[in-house]
Amino acid sequence: MAGVVHVSLAALLLLPMAPAMHSDCIFRKEQAMCLEKIQRANELMGFNDSSPGCPGMWDNITCWKPAHVGEMVLVSCPELFRIFNPDQDMGVVSRNCTEDGWSEPFPHYFDACGFDEYESETGDQDYYYLSVKALYTVGYSTSLVTLTTAMVILCRFRKLHCTRNFIHMNLFVSFMLRAISVFIKDWILYAEQDSNHCFISTVECKAVMVFFHYCVVSNYFWLFIEGLYLFTLLVETFFPERRYFYWYTIIGWGTPTVCVTVWATLRLYFDDTGCWDMNDSTALWWVIKGPVVGSIMVNFVLFIGIIVILVQKLQSPDMGGNESSIYLRLARSTLLLIPLFGIHYTVFAFSPENVSKRERLVFELGLGSFQGFVVAVLYCFLNGEVQAEIKRKWRSWKVNRYFAVDFKHRHPSLASSGVNGGTQLSILSKSSSQIRMSGLPADNLAT
Repeated sequence: MAGVVHVSLAALLLLPMAPAMHSDCIFRKEQAMCLEKIQRANELMGFNDSSPGCPGMWDNITCWKPAHVGEMVLVSCPELFRIFNPDQDMGVVSRNCTEDGWSEPFPHYFDACGFDEYESETGDQDYYYLSVKALYTVGYSTSLVTLTTAMVILCRFRKLHCTRNFIHMNLFVSFMLRAISVFIKDWILYAEQDSNHCFISTVECKAVMVFFHYCVVSNYFWLFIEGLYLFTLLVETFFPERRYFYWYTIIGWGTPTVCVTVWATLRLYFDDTGCWDMNDSTALWWVIKGPVVGSIMVNFVLFIGIIVILVQKLQSPDMGGNESSIYLRLARSTLLLIPLFGIHYTVFAFSPENVSKRERLVFELGLGSFQGFVVAVLYCFLNGEVQAEIKRKWRSWKVNRYFAVDFKHRHPSLASSGVNGGTQLSILSKSSSQIRMSGLPADNLAT
Protein backbone atom coordinates (compact mmCIF):
# COMPACT_ATOMS: atom_id res chain seq x y z
CA MET A 1 0.00 0.00 0.00
CA ALA A 2 2.81 2.40 0.81
CA GLY A 3 4.22 1.96 -2.67
CA VAL A 4 0.95 2.84 -4.35
CA VAL A 5 0.49 5.92 -2.18
CA HIS A 6 4.10 6.98 -2.80
CA VAL A 7 3.56 6.84 -6.56
CA SER A 8 0.40 8.89 -6.11
CA LEU A 9 2.25 11.54 -4.10
CA ALA A 10 5.16 11.68 -6.54
CA ALA A 11 2.78 12.15 -9.46
CA LEU A 12 1.07 15.02 -7.64
CA LEU A 13 4.26 17.04 -7.45
CA LEU A 14 4.52 19.24 -10.50
CA LEU A 15 8.23 19.67 -9.76
CA PRO A 16 8.76 15.92 -9.31
CA MET A 17 11.06 14.04 -7.02
CA ALA A 18 13.59 11.43 -8.04
CA PRO A 19 13.37 8.61 -8.78
CA ALA A 20 10.92 9.02 -11.61
CA MET A 21 9.66 5.45 -11.11
CA HIS A 22 8.82 4.15 -7.66
CA SER A 23 10.43 1.06 -6.12
CA ASP A 24 7.35 -1.13 -6.64
CA CYS A 25 7.31 -0.31 -10.34
CA ILE A 26 11.06 -0.86 -10.62
CA PHE A 27 10.72 -4.31 -9.05
CA ARG A 28 7.81 -5.17 -11.30
CA LYS A 29 9.75 -4.02 -14.36
CA GLU A 30 12.84 -5.99 -13.28
CA GLN A 31 10.68 -9.07 -12.68
CA ALA A 32 9.18 -8.90 -16.16
CA MET A 33 12.63 -8.53 -17.72
CA CYS A 34 13.92 -11.39 -15.58
CA LEU A 35 11.24 -13.79 -16.76
CA GLU A 36 12.06 -12.92 -20.38
CA LYS A 37 15.79 -13.50 -19.78
CA ILE A 38 15.09 -16.82 -18.10
CA GLN A 39 12.94 -17.96 -21.01
CA ARG A 40 15.64 -17.03 -23.54
CA ALA A 41 18.34 -18.72 -21.44
CA ASN A 42 16.28 -21.91 -21.15
CA GLU A 43 15.90 -22.00 -24.92
CA LEU A 44 19.63 -21.48 -25.49
CA MET A 45 20.74 -24.00 -22.86
CA GLY A 46 18.02 -26.55 -23.60
CA PHE A 47 16.68 -26.42 -20.05
CA ASN A 48 13.28 -27.88 -19.15
CA ASP A 49 11.52 -28.98 -15.98
CA SER A 50 13.21 -32.42 -16.00
CA SER A 51 16.71 -31.13 -16.75
CA PRO A 52 19.34 -31.44 -14.00
CA GLY A 53 20.61 -28.24 -12.54
CA CYS A 54 19.04 -25.09 -11.12
CA PRO A 55 16.24 -23.33 -12.99
CA GLY A 56 16.27 -19.60 -13.39
CA MET A 57 14.31 -17.70 -10.78
CA TRP A 58 13.26 -14.28 -9.52
CA ASP A 59 13.79 -14.08 -5.74
CA ASN A 60 11.80 -10.82 -5.36
CA ILE A 61 15.04 -8.84 -5.33
CA THR A 62 17.13 -9.82 -8.35
CA CYS A 63 17.26 -12.26 -11.25
CA TRP A 64 19.15 -15.58 -11.34
CA LYS A 65 19.73 -17.24 -14.69
CA PRO A 66 19.64 -21.08 -15.09
CA ALA A 67 22.84 -22.89 -14.05
CA HIS A 68 24.35 -26.36 -14.11
CA VAL A 69 25.23 -28.25 -10.96
CA GLY A 70 28.50 -26.99 -9.50
CA GLU A 71 28.25 -23.63 -11.26
CA MET A 72 28.45 -20.37 -9.29
CA VAL A 73 26.41 -17.40 -10.52
CA LEU A 74 27.36 -13.81 -9.71
CA VAL A 75 24.90 -10.91 -9.95
CA SER A 76 25.24 -7.24 -9.14
CA CYS A 77 23.04 -5.49 -6.61
CA PRO A 78 19.71 -4.35 -8.04
CA GLU A 79 19.52 -0.94 -9.67
CA LEU A 80 17.02 0.19 -7.04
CA PHE A 81 19.67 0.24 -4.33
CA ARG A 82 21.94 2.36 -6.50
CA ILE A 83 19.16 4.95 -6.72
CA PHE A 84 18.58 5.09 -2.99
CA ASN A 85 22.27 4.81 -2.08
CA PRO A 86 24.16 6.58 -4.89
CA ASP A 87 27.28 7.15 -2.76
CA GLN A 88 27.58 3.57 -1.57
CA ASP A 89 29.71 1.06 -3.46
CA MET A 90 27.48 -1.77 -4.59
CA GLY A 91 28.87 -5.25 -4.33
CA VAL A 92 27.98 -8.55 -5.94
CA VAL A 93 25.98 -11.49 -4.62
CA SER A 94 26.65 -15.13 -5.53
CA ARG A 95 24.72 -18.40 -5.40
CA ASN A 96 26.00 -21.93 -5.97
CA CYS A 97 23.97 -24.43 -7.94
CA THR A 98 23.99 -27.72 -6.01
CA GLU A 99 22.20 -31.02 -6.46
CA ASP A 100 19.65 -29.81 -3.89
CA GLY A 101 19.07 -26.56 -5.76
CA TRP A 102 20.22 -23.01 -5.23
CA SER A 103 22.29 -22.17 -2.16
CA GLU A 104 21.62 -19.12 -0.01
CA PRO A 105 22.99 -15.84 -1.42
CA PHE A 106 26.50 -14.92 -0.31
CA PRO A 107 27.22 -12.38 0.93
CA HIS A 108 23.72 -11.58 2.04
CA TYR A 109 21.84 -8.67 0.48
CA PHE A 110 22.11 -6.93 3.83
CA ASP A 111 25.89 -6.81 3.58
CA ALA A 112 26.43 -6.45 -0.17
CA CYS A 113 23.70 -3.97 -1.07
CA GLY A 114 22.77 -2.20 2.13
CA PHE A 115 19.36 -3.83 2.04
CA ASP A 116 18.90 -3.49 5.79
CA GLU A 117 19.22 0.30 5.51
CA TYR A 118 16.66 0.39 2.74
CA GLU A 119 14.34 -1.89 4.69
CA SER A 120 14.60 0.27 7.82
CA GLU A 121 13.83 3.37 5.76
CA THR A 122 10.72 1.79 4.28
CA GLY A 123 9.56 0.42 7.63
CA ASP A 124 7.51 3.51 8.45
CA GLN A 125 6.75 4.55 4.86
CA ASP A 126 3.26 3.06 4.97
CA TYR A 127 2.19 5.26 7.86
CA TYR A 128 4.02 8.33 6.56
CA TYR A 129 2.66 8.30 3.01
CA LEU A 130 -0.86 7.49 4.16
CA SER A 131 -0.64 10.43 6.58
CA VAL A 132 0.43 12.80 3.80
CA LYS A 133 -2.34 11.46 1.55
CA ALA A 134 -4.91 11.97 4.31
CA LEU A 135 -3.57 15.48 4.90
CA TYR A 136 -3.85 16.61 1.28
CA THR A 137 -7.25 14.90 0.92
CA VAL A 138 -8.58 16.94 3.84
CA GLY A 139 -6.89 20.05 2.45
CA TYR A 140 -8.29 19.75 -1.06
CA SER A 141 -11.75 18.84 0.28
CA THR A 142 -11.78 21.87 2.57
CA SER A 143 -10.54 24.11 -0.23
CA LEU A 144 -13.16 22.76 -2.65
CA VAL A 145 -16.04 23.45 -0.24
CA THR A 146 -14.89 26.97 0.69
CA LEU A 147 -14.06 27.89 -2.92
CA THR A 148 -17.46 26.69 -4.12
CA THR A 149 -19.17 28.80 -1.45
CA ALA A 150 -17.03 31.81 -2.39
CA MET A 151 -17.90 31.38 -6.07
CA VAL A 152 -21.61 31.29 -5.27
CA ILE A 153 -21.30 34.51 -3.25
CA LEU A 154 -19.34 36.39 -5.92
CA CYS A 155 -21.69 35.23 -8.68
CA ARG A 156 -24.85 35.94 -6.69
CA PHE A 157 -24.23 39.59 -5.84
CA ARG A 158 -24.06 41.80 -8.92
CA LYS A 159 -22.45 44.66 -7.01
CA LEU A 160 -19.38 42.47 -6.56
CA HIS A 161 -18.94 42.03 -10.31
CA CYS A 162 -15.75 43.85 -11.28
CA THR A 163 -12.46 43.00 -12.98
CA ARG A 164 -10.68 42.32 -9.70
CA ASN A 165 -13.32 39.85 -8.53
CA PHE A 166 -13.54 38.28 -12.00
CA ILE A 167 -9.83 37.48 -11.73
CA HIS A 168 -10.40 36.12 -8.22
CA MET A 169 -13.21 33.94 -9.56
CA ASN A 170 -10.99 32.48 -12.28
CA LEU A 171 -8.34 31.75 -9.67
CA PHE A 172 -10.98 30.06 -7.51
CA VAL A 173 -12.07 27.95 -10.48
CA SER A 174 -8.45 26.90 -11.14
CA PHE A 175 -8.08 25.82 -7.49
CA MET A 176 -11.36 23.91 -7.70
CA LEU A 177 -10.29 22.15 -10.91
CA ARG A 178 -6.95 21.27 -9.34
CA ALA A 179 -8.67 19.65 -6.34
CA ILE A 180 -11.13 17.79 -8.56
CA SER A 181 -8.34 16.53 -10.83
CA VAL A 182 -6.42 15.20 -7.83
CA PHE A 183 -9.45 13.23 -6.65
CA ILE A 184 -10.12 11.89 -10.15
CA LYS A 185 -6.49 10.86 -10.59
CA ASP A 186 -6.39 9.06 -7.25
CA TRP A 187 -9.67 7.32 -8.04
CA ILE A 188 -8.74 6.22 -11.58
CA LEU A 189 -5.08 5.33 -11.13
CA TYR A 190 -4.67 4.24 -7.54
CA ALA A 191 -8.05 2.91 -6.44
CA GLU A 192 -6.64 -0.62 -6.21
CA GLN A 193 -3.99 -0.97 -3.53
CA ASP A 194 -1.50 -2.90 -5.66
CA SER A 195 1.13 -2.31 -8.29
CA ASN A 196 -1.08 -2.73 -11.36
CA HIS A 197 -0.69 0.99 -12.05
CA CYS A 198 2.87 0.29 -13.16
CA PHE A 199 1.59 -1.29 -16.37
CA ILE A 200 -1.61 0.68 -16.98
CA SER A 201 -1.44 2.25 -20.43
CA THR A 202 -5.00 3.08 -21.45
CA VAL A 203 -6.34 6.14 -23.22
CA GLU A 204 -8.54 6.91 -20.24
CA CYS A 205 -5.73 7.08 -17.68
CA LYS A 206 -3.56 9.15 -20.05
CA ALA A 207 -6.45 11.56 -20.55
CA VAL A 208 -6.78 11.84 -16.77
CA MET A 209 -3.11 12.75 -16.46
CA VAL A 210 -3.40 15.33 -19.26
CA PHE A 211 -6.41 16.88 -17.49
CA PHE A 212 -4.55 16.81 -14.17
CA HIS A 213 -1.50 18.58 -15.57
CA TYR A 214 -3.69 21.15 -17.33
CA CYS A 215 -5.49 21.99 -14.07
CA VAL A 216 -2.24 22.32 -12.15
CA VAL A 217 -0.54 24.50 -14.78
CA SER A 218 -3.67 26.68 -15.07
CA ASN A 219 -3.62 27.19 -11.31
CA TYR A 220 -0.02 28.41 -11.42
CA PHE A 221 -0.77 30.77 -14.30
CA TRP A 222 -3.79 32.31 -12.57
CA LEU A 223 -1.60 32.92 -9.54
CA PHE A 224 0.71 34.71 -11.97
CA ILE A 225 -2.26 36.71 -13.36
CA GLU A 226 -3.19 37.84 -9.85
CA GLY A 227 0.31 39.20 -9.33
CA LEU A 228 0.45 40.81 -12.76
CA TYR A 229 -2.93 42.52 -12.29
CA LEU A 230 -2.07 43.92 -8.87
CA PHE A 231 1.32 45.15 -10.07
CA THR A 232 -0.28 46.84 -13.10
CA LEU A 233 -2.90 48.38 -10.84
CA LEU A 234 -0.22 49.96 -8.66
CA VAL A 235 2.08 51.08 -11.48
CA GLU A 236 -0.45 52.50 -13.95
CA THR A 237 -2.92 55.15 -12.86
CA PHE A 238 -5.41 54.55 -15.66
CA PHE A 239 -5.64 51.42 -17.75
CA PRO A 240 -8.54 49.65 -19.55
CA GLU A 241 -9.31 46.83 -17.14
CA ARG A 242 -11.83 45.07 -19.38
CA ARG A 243 -9.41 44.89 -22.31
CA TYR A 244 -6.67 43.70 -19.99
CA PHE A 245 -9.01 41.04 -18.59
CA TYR A 246 -9.40 39.63 -22.10
CA TRP A 247 -5.66 39.07 -22.33
CA TYR A 248 -5.53 37.76 -18.77
CA THR A 249 -8.07 35.11 -19.73
CA ILE A 250 -6.02 34.08 -22.76
CA ILE A 251 -2.86 33.80 -20.68
CA GLY A 252 -4.53 32.05 -17.75
CA TRP A 253 -6.37 29.36 -19.72
CA GLY A 254 -4.72 29.48 -23.15
CA THR A 255 -1.05 29.15 -22.25
CA PRO A 256 -1.56 25.96 -20.17
CA THR A 257 -3.55 24.51 -23.07
CA VAL A 258 -0.61 25.05 -25.43
CA CYS A 259 1.98 23.70 -22.96
CA VAL A 260 0.04 20.57 -22.02
CA THR A 261 -0.93 19.88 -25.65
CA VAL A 262 2.71 20.07 -26.77
CA TRP A 263 3.78 17.85 -23.84
CA ALA A 264 1.08 15.27 -24.60
CA THR A 265 2.00 15.19 -28.29
CA LEU A 266 5.71 14.73 -27.57
CA ARG A 267 4.94 12.14 -24.93
CA LEU A 268 2.76 10.23 -27.38
CA TYR A 269 5.48 10.05 -30.04
CA PHE A 270 8.67 9.80 -27.95
CA ASP A 271 7.81 8.39 -24.51
CA ASP A 272 4.49 6.59 -24.72
CA THR A 273 5.06 4.34 -21.71
CA GLY A 274 2.74 3.58 -18.84
CA CYS A 275 0.02 6.01 -17.90
CA TRP A 276 2.21 9.12 -18.26
CA ASP A 277 2.18 9.53 -14.48
CA MET A 278 5.96 9.12 -14.23
CA ASN A 279 8.53 11.23 -16.03
CA ASP A 280 11.55 9.29 -17.24
CA SER A 281 12.43 11.92 -19.85
CA THR A 282 13.59 15.11 -18.17
CA ALA A 283 13.67 17.03 -21.46
CA LEU A 284 10.01 16.33 -22.19
CA TRP A 285 9.03 17.20 -18.63
CA TRP A 286 10.54 20.67 -18.96
CA VAL A 287 7.85 21.48 -21.55
CA ILE A 288 5.51 21.73 -18.54
CA LYS A 289 7.96 22.42 -15.76
CA GLY A 290 9.68 25.31 -17.58
CA PRO A 291 6.62 27.59 -17.92
CA VAL A 292 5.57 26.81 -14.35
CA VAL A 293 8.98 27.65 -12.88
CA GLY A 294 9.06 30.78 -15.06
CA SER A 295 5.66 31.93 -13.76
CA ILE A 296 6.78 31.30 -10.18
CA MET A 297 9.93 33.36 -10.65
CA VAL A 298 8.15 36.23 -12.44
CA ASN A 299 5.52 36.25 -9.70
CA PHE A 300 8.28 36.45 -7.11
CA VAL A 301 9.79 39.46 -8.90
CA LEU A 302 6.35 41.10 -9.06
CA PHE A 303 5.88 40.36 -5.37
CA ILE A 304 9.16 42.13 -4.51
CA GLY A 305 8.18 45.05 -6.75
CA ILE A 306 4.79 45.39 -5.06
CA ILE A 307 6.39 45.33 -1.61
CA VAL A 308 8.74 48.14 -2.70
CA ILE A 309 5.79 50.18 -3.99
CA LEU A 310 3.87 49.58 -0.75
CA VAL A 311 6.86 50.75 1.31
CA GLN A 312 7.08 53.92 -0.75
CA LYS A 313 3.36 54.60 -0.44
CA LEU A 314 3.22 53.91 3.29
CA GLN A 315 6.22 56.15 3.95
CA SER A 316 4.84 59.08 1.95
CA PRO A 317 3.90 62.23 3.95
CA ASP A 318 0.27 61.88 2.90
CA MET A 319 -0.07 58.63 4.84
CA GLY A 320 -0.93 59.13 8.47
CA GLY A 321 0.20 57.07 11.43
CA ASN A 322 3.47 56.45 13.19
CA GLU A 323 6.32 54.26 12.05
CA SER A 324 5.13 51.16 13.91
CA SER A 325 1.66 51.30 12.33
CA ILE A 326 3.26 51.69 8.89
CA TYR A 327 5.32 48.54 9.29
CA LEU A 328 2.34 46.72 10.78
CA ARG A 329 0.25 47.50 7.71
CA LEU A 330 3.17 46.52 5.46
CA ALA A 331 3.57 43.19 7.25
CA ARG A 332 -0.14 42.50 7.02
CA SER A 333 -0.20 43.34 3.31
CA THR A 334 2.81 41.09 2.69
CA LEU A 335 1.25 38.14 4.50
CA LEU A 336 -1.97 38.58 2.55
CA LEU A 337 -0.09 38.54 -0.76
CA ILE A 338 1.95 35.37 -0.11
CA PRO A 339 -0.91 32.86 -0.63
CA LEU A 340 -2.37 34.90 -3.50
CA PHE A 341 0.94 34.94 -5.38
CA GLY A 342 1.99 31.40 -4.46
CA ILE A 343 5.32 32.70 -3.16
CA HIS A 344 5.79 29.59 -1.02
CA TYR A 345 6.42 27.57 -4.20
CA THR A 346 9.76 29.33 -4.64
CA VAL A 347 11.15 27.39 -1.66
CA PHE A 348 11.62 24.21 -3.73
CA ALA A 349 11.45 25.64 -7.25
CA PHE A 350 15.18 25.15 -7.96
CA SER A 351 16.18 22.69 -5.24
CA PRO A 352 17.62 19.35 -6.40
CA GLU A 353 14.91 16.78 -6.87
CA ASN A 354 16.53 14.24 -4.54
CA VAL A 355 16.92 16.67 -1.61
CA SER A 356 14.44 16.99 1.27
CA LYS A 357 11.93 14.67 -0.32
CA ARG A 358 9.81 14.20 2.78
CA GLU A 359 9.77 17.89 3.67
CA ARG A 360 8.88 18.68 0.09
CA LEU A 361 5.93 16.30 0.15
CA VAL A 362 4.52 17.83 3.33
CA PHE A 363 5.14 21.40 2.19
CA GLU A 364 3.87 21.21 -1.39
CA LEU A 365 1.11 18.63 -0.97
CA GLY A 366 0.07 18.88 2.66
CA LEU A 367 0.21 22.64 3.15
CA GLY A 368 -0.28 23.52 -0.52
CA SER A 369 -3.62 21.71 -0.58
CA PHE A 370 -4.99 24.30 1.88
CA GLN A 371 -3.95 27.24 -0.32
CA GLY A 372 -7.36 27.41 -1.98
CA PHE A 373 -9.03 27.55 1.42
CA VAL A 374 -6.75 30.39 2.56
CA VAL A 375 -7.29 32.37 -0.65
CA ALA A 376 -11.08 31.96 -0.43
CA VAL A 377 -11.15 33.10 3.19
CA LEU A 378 -8.87 36.11 2.68
CA TYR A 379 -10.29 37.39 -0.59
CA CYS A 380 -13.97 36.55 -0.17
CA PHE A 381 -15.16 35.85 3.36
CA LEU A 382 -12.93 38.48 4.99
CA ASN A 383 -13.35 41.00 2.16
CA GLY A 384 -15.03 44.20 3.35
CA GLU A 385 -17.10 44.63 0.19
CA VAL A 386 -18.38 41.07 0.39
CA GLN A 387 -19.26 41.40 4.08
CA ALA A 388 -21.05 44.72 3.49
CA GLU A 389 -23.10 43.28 0.61
CA ILE A 390 -24.07 40.21 2.64
CA LYS A 391 -25.11 42.41 5.59
CA ARG A 392 -27.14 44.61 3.25
CA LYS A 393 -28.94 41.64 1.75
CA TRP A 394 -29.53 40.23 5.24
CA ARG A 395 -31.05 43.49 6.49
CA SER A 396 -33.19 43.74 3.36
CA TRP A 397 -34.46 40.21 3.88
CA LYS A 398 -35.30 40.89 7.52
CA VAL A 399 -37.16 44.09 6.65
CA ASN A 400 -39.16 42.37 3.91
CA ARG A 401 -39.96 39.50 6.23
CA TYR A 402 -41.07 41.89 8.99
CA PHE A 403 -43.43 43.83 6.72
CA ALA A 404 -44.77 40.63 5.19
CA VAL A 405 -45.67 39.24 8.65
CA ASP A 406 -47.05 42.60 9.82
CA PHE A 407 -49.22 42.95 6.71
CA LYS A 408 -50.54 39.42 7.19
CA HIS A 409 -51.77 40.28 10.69
CA ARG A 410 -53.25 43.64 9.67
CA HIS A 411 -55.03 42.40 6.50
CA PRO A 412 -55.99 38.76 7.04
CA SER A 413 -58.51 38.91 4.16
CA LEU A 414 -55.77 39.68 1.64
CA ALA A 415 -53.49 37.11 3.21
CA SER A 416 -56.15 34.42 3.01
CA SER A 417 -56.86 35.24 -0.63
CA GLY A 418 -53.53 33.81 -1.66
CA VAL A 419 -51.59 37.05 -2.14
CA ASN A 420 -48.04 36.42 -0.95
CA GLY A 421 -45.90 38.74 1.11
CA GLY A 422 -43.79 39.91 -1.80
CA THR A 423 -46.89 40.80 -3.83
CA GLN A 424 -48.44 42.56 -0.86
CA LEU A 425 -45.34 44.68 -0.40
CA SER A 426 -45.28 45.62 -4.06
CA ILE A 427 -48.98 46.58 -3.89
CA LEU A 428 -48.34 48.67 -0.80
CA SER A 429 -45.37 50.45 -2.35
CA LYS A 430 -47.26 51.19 -5.55
CA SER A 431 -50.34 52.41 -3.65
CA SER A 432 -48.31 54.66 -1.37
CA SER A 433 -46.44 56.16 -4.31
CA GLN A 434 -49.73 56.85 -6.11
CA ILE A 435 -51.17 58.51 -3.02
CA ARG A 436 -48.10 60.71 -2.67
CA MET A 437 -48.20 61.62 -6.32
CA SER A 438 -51.92 62.54 -6.20
CA GLY A 439 -51.34 64.72 -3.17
CA LEU A 440 -48.68 66.82 -4.86
CA PRO A 441 -49.65 70.31 -6.07
CA ALA A 442 -50.07 70.77 -9.77
CA ASP A 443 -47.31 73.31 -9.98
CA ASN A 444 -44.83 70.86 -8.45
CA LEU A 445 -45.69 68.28 -11.07
CA ALA A 446 -45.28 70.88 -13.76
CA THR A 447 -41.79 71.61 -12.59
